Amino acid sequence: MNRVRRLVLIVVCGFTFLTYDGAIGKAQYDSYERPPIDYLNAEVHDPVARLAERIKSGETKLEFDPSFGYLQSVLKELDIPTSSQALVFSKTSLQLTRISPRRPRALYFNDDVYVGFCQRGDVLEFASTDSRQGATFYTLEQNDEDEPEFVRDRGGCLSCHASSRTQNVPGYLVRSVFADAAGRPKLGSGTFTTDQTSDFHDRWGGWYVTGQHGSMRHMGNAICADDEASFDRESGANEMDLSDRFNTDAYLTPHSDIVALMVLEHQTQMHNAIASANYETRQALHQSYQMNGLLERPEGFISDSAKRRIAASTERVLRHLLMCEEFVLTDSVSGSTSFAEDFEARGPVDGHGRSLRELNLQTRLFEYPCSYLIYSDAFAGLPDEVRSPILSQLIEILVAEEVPDEYAHLSKPTRTAILSILRDTLPEVQQMILASNNAN
Repeated sequence: MNRVRRLVLIVVCGFTFLTYDGAIGKAQYDSYERPPIDYLNAEVHDPVARLAERIKSGETKLEFDPSFGYLQSVLKELDIPTSSQALVFSKTSLQLTRISPRRPRALYFNDDVYVGFCQRGDVLEFASTDSRQGATFYTLEQNDEDEPEFVRDRGGCLSCHASSRTQNVPGYLVRSVFADAAGRPKLGSGTFTTDQTSDFHDRWGGWYVTGQHGSMRHMGNAICADDEASFDRESGANEMDLSDRFNTDAYLTPHSDIVALMVLEHQTQMHNAIASANYETRQALHQSYQMNGLLERPEGFISDSAKRRIAASTERVLRHLLMCEEFVLTDSVSGSTSFAEDFEARGPVDGHGRSLRELNLQTRLFEYPCSYLIYSDAFAGLPDEVRSPILSQLIEILVAEEVPDEYAHLSKPTRTAILSILRDTLPEVQQMILASNNAN
């Protein structure tokens, strides 16, 4: 049987490229398919790859459901909560003929994996984060006649998933579009790649959104009948029930939780920042070491050029990590499902019961603005040459009496709380603080 080998998750996840060194993005874009990255051929150990191995060995068996195929089974195996469901009705992904406002596409996610489901779809779509190679794409055929097999994409997805919208590395993006009554995006009216810095006004066009957000207005739940000037944001505001728009019984839940969508926007952006730093550091070191032989420099010597590239990557990750330029909420937000509670319950917490996963939703997304992805395998997989400077500079920012303007959104009490949380929950930070205290 011919298997679908092309996967595009345009609306799954994504990034605006924040460039601090114009050469960085171009260098990565030109070379991630070659050593030292070798994206298309390098072995991966992301959660979907590990699940595929468990299935192959007989350790795990997926269950097929007549309505949802393998969806419920893979969500269970990958530990992805159904409360994370987000619904998108714009025709901006692989199975676009299956998508419309009357039949939206469903997305589910946890910290590392994104799963796309279409009613009567040919495949389930997966984007899974490898600690070394970043975003890795797969499909799983929705057919119980054969043994379930994950098919890894070998480059087809990169036409959309390796661009300036993904920081020029294989990555994720959330897009907001003006969608017509059939779900077709009106590209002439403009599109937005959204994250936590995006104006609320520009978010979730082509998506369904459930939950409360007071006087703020977004683009969700609304159809663009004519042009941007006639687009009615009011009609989709503060929606809790979507049953008049489509058959909600055809989905695992009837919701598309606004809090899940906000977390998704941050998480995808943060994942790409980490992957960008990973690629850039490995490339900078590789090129520096190659030049050592030609210039008869000592083995392991790191050039000034490589150091500058790593320093720029360090700064980019820190800005994402500490939620710089985050949009300030002007009204409170609340979801329509248990997603907020499910998300916060994943911890970890410090000695005072505080967590980086604790949500604020009054003026900003998180109570303690330091990304929970600092605990991720992707962050742990960063080369030492960039991870150590990130953590060192992070500690310096958190202990400083005064901080640079880009971190002025973090008050002294907030920085102190973040430091306490990290000290209690991230052993590497605790070790660095102890080493610094002993040195002094």
